[in-house]
Amino acid sequence: MAGDITEVGASYSSSVGLVFIFNLIVGTGALTMPSAFHNAGWLLSLILVLVLGFTSFLTVTFVIESMAAANAILKARRIQRRTSDDSSEEDNDERPLLYGSVQYTRSYHGNHSTDIHKMDLFDISERVEMGQMAALFFNKIGLNLFYLCIIIYLYGDLAIYAAAVPKSVMDAACTYTGVVNGTGCNVSLTMDDPCWPSVQIDRGNIYRVFVAAFCLLVGPFVFSNVQKTKYLQIFTTVMRWAAFIIMIVLAVIRLAKGKGQGHPPIVDFGGVPNLFGVCVYSFMCHHSLPSLVTPIANKSKLTNLFLGDFLLIGGFYCLLSFTGIYAFKDVNDLYTLNFSPNKCGTSEDAITNLVFIEYFLILFPVFTLSTNFPIIAITLRNNLKAIGYREDRSYPFIVDRVVFPLLALVPPIGIALATSDLGNLVGITGSYAGAGIQYVIPALLVFYARKDTHNLFSHSIRNKHRSLFKHNIWILLVIAWAAVAIILVTVNHIMTGK
Repeated sequence: MAGDITEVGASYSSSVGLVFIFNLIVGTGALTMPSAFHNAGWLLSLILVLVLGFTSFLTVTFVIESMAAANAILKARRIQRRTSDDSSEEDNDERPLLYGSVQYTRSYHGNHSTDIHKMDLFDISERVEMGQMAALFFNKIGLNLFYLCIIIYLYGDLAIYAAAVPKSVMDAACTYTGVVNGTGCNVSLTMDDPCWPSVQIDRGNIYRVFVAAFCLLVGPFVFSNVQKTKYLQIFTTVMRWAAFIIMIVLAVIRLAKGKGQGHPPIVDFGGVPNLFGVCVYSFMCHHSLPSLVTPIANKSKLTNLFLGDFLLIGGFYCLLSFTGIYAFKDVNDLYTLNFSPNKCGTSEDAITNLVFIEYFLILFPVFTLSTNFPIIAITLRNNLKAIGYREDRSYPFIVDRVVFPLLALVPPIGIALATSDLGNLVGITGSYAGAGIQYVIPALLVFYARKDTHNLFSHSIRNKHRSLFKHNIWILLVIAWAAVAIILVTVNHIMTGK
């Protein structure tokens, strides 16, 4: 039905769910990880990445538990409404027991009734976005702070993606390199410089053309469900694996030939704040979990699914980073730039002479960001819907299918058209709002979800998706870690002047 924000759509297998989660987590954060390792020292970076990865996995289990609790509460409310409507037709002794004895609840449909024995209220069968969960579990102030945090993060993230993809394509397409003292070596180019030597079109106009093309190619996915991107996600996963393996293999070959130039420090605390900011992006998936988890057909092993994904991703991060920091003396903020063609005409230190591989790696960020964009935009769209959603009414079709997708799509595209310099936006969205979404919000959601489900169901029914980290001490540790992390990020901004 139009306007039903809990609509799930077609289901998919656990293996496809693993692909979706892998694609969402492994974005540009992975490509900035080697530089962060280099700056913070290999041992300190390894320890911190393991801690950050574990903390992110912990809060993922919090979000999943909260989703199951929200499903149970919403289903219980509907049962209560149905039984209340039919109470005039039944004697008091036959009224269903909703609270405390759900296994004996009777659901009424017209003149017929169905006994529900041990009803599986905690099954994640309806998509409940984080906005809906916040509305269920938080008070008005908490709800407003939640929406402020997640909207800043999602709009900022989408604006970064909408600018980074066209900019990467522009850098690959434009061949003008500038001239220094009669040579053809690269100089720092601006958007006012020509894109090609023989064509009087500046880079800024070409960039805006690619922004428009990006909108036309990726934008339509925002008007559908995340499942409609399934084959695009699978294709991109193949591209990601290929890119990571190529970069790792090329770095290993360089090391095997004795050409490794890297001598990273063991510990450098000055690089810790930057490493934290990178890791926030590198392990972020929490905001899109409802859209990704709900369609999974078999949810009996969700914890194992996410544990496997996090271990796989963490292994890739470490392997990519360690080979990179020892293969190269200087590691670029965007690691793929270490594999760029040498346009100064020398090939002595070239990592590879295969042009296809060079440009494939340069364009790798395009693959990662293009598939993340629709998932994040759909998440933003669904959370915008949740702000004014009421269970007793639906949005008109035009509002549901057109207005909300446009609200999610147009602002970031507009920002990308206006500017390609989003450095400050990256700092704000990835650090402050990102820490809130990855740590604070999941911890608070699960705390109030446990409290509300205990009051509603007592011990008569168990949340089968309850986190492995059941004790409230884990919630306190996450909140404390978030506070420390935000302090580190603030120190980094003060030290760097950004």
